[in-house]
Amino acid sequence: MNMESNYTKRQELVELAGRLAPHQGYNPTGLHGVRILRTSAVLHDVPVLYRPGAVFVLQGRKQGMLEGEVYLYDEEHYLAVSVPVPFRMESVASAERPLLAVYVEFDMTLAAEIASKVQVRNPGPPAAKAKSLMSSRMAPAIEDVVLRLLKALADPVEAALLGAGILHELHYRVLVGPQGAAMISALQQRGTSGKIVQSIARLRETYCLEISIVALANEAGMSVPSFHAHFKALTGTSPMQYVKAMRLHEARLVMARQDTTIAEVALSVGYVSPAQFSRDFKRLFRRTPSQEANWVRQHLGELAAG
Repeated sequence: MNMESNYTKRQELVELAGRLAPHQGYNPTGLHGVRILRTSAVLHDVPVLYRPGAVFVLQGRKQGMLEGEVYLYDEEHYLAVSVPVPFRMESVASAERPLLAVYVEFDMTLAAEIASKVQVRNPGPPAAKAKSLMSSRMAPAIEDVVLRLLKALADPVEAALLGAGILHELHYRVLVGPQGAAMISALQQRGTSGKIVQSIARLRETYCLEISIVALANEAGMSVPSFHAHFKALTGTSPMQYVKAMRLHEARLVMARQDTTIAEVALSVGYVSPAQFSRDFKRLFRRTPSQEANWVRQHLGELAAG
């Protein structure tokens, strides 16, 4: 494909995304799990926690930082997330050239099914080491699927009739991309990293309850020091710091979406002390809970989810 046709495709992607996302923040679409972000804000060192899926930046630039590694997702690269991990993010945008990005949350059942079929039909080399975040160049095949997805979203009938099939293909394209082996390893939950992925899934279900690291380590068949080491290798943080991040991110969304007291939201995410909750919250987000809730409403809207 020549440079002119590449430019034309990119312009079409940007124009479609711009029409589908007329409002600042996350805009809903006709497909569950697909949101389009429009923002003019320049962000620095913002804590985020993405759900498993992929982020395609069509205009502007984002980059994530985790344990000294930089993950670029811009007009030439997309971010794939196999395991939800807390990391820091910065982005570049302006009023004249807002950031436009498509967020696709994985259907984990579908992703696991595709991963299994890919492995059966193409066993390839031994399983790769699982990774939580991966940045990959936007291949033409991926760009084509994203373009067809946006075209379908522009027509409610097409979205209803073709959307599921396009999302199925997008899952497949991500899982056979450069980062596919590492994602498949995480999805299939095999080996040591697979046990950590299972522990993370358990933590995400029970984060508001009392957490026993000893019990988690026992379930994973590891000593506590070994569990800590493997957990940090995959997530960049300790198990308890991970739980704290989940609680605070969830609290942030609850406060942005509904009026509630600090004490109520602290209790709902597993904190006993509202004062400790407020201290931890400000340490992570660098704003008070009420300030952060207002910021989320203004910049991300009600569909903010990490």
